[in-house]
This record gives sequence, C-alpha cells and structure tokens, in this order.
Amino acid sequence: MPYVNIKITREGATGEQKAELIAGVTDLLVRVLKKNPATTHVVIDEVALENWGVGGLPVEAFRALGKG
Repeated sequence: MPYVNIKITREGATGEQKAELIAGVTDLLVRVLKKNPATTHVVIDEVALENWGVGGLPVEAFRALGKG
C-alpha cells in the first residue's frame, strides 16, 4: 500500500493539475513497482510561501535573487 506525499507551494495549482499529479504518480508506481492503483494513496499538501525555505532563505527571498 504505497503512500506518496507531494508538497507544493500554495500558488494556485488547479484541481485539474492536482488530479494529473495524482494520476501520474499512481501510474508510475503501477508501471515501475507493479503496485495496485486501488491501494495507492497520493496526498498533496499546499504550503504557504512563508513556510517554505530553500538555500537557507524563505522561498520568496531565494526567488528574488534570481535563483528559483
């Protein structure tokens, strides 16, 4: 029973985009690991930008430096 947790910044991903991520991850687990899609769980967490850091900086500051 695979469990996949996808974390993305909260920047307006649509329901359609999230559905595509869920289907794509599920299909990958079926194809590569022969997992049963009926027991594959995919959870998407959206994280506020102020709660996400990269390179030792809040993501907005990191992006302002032209690094992301």
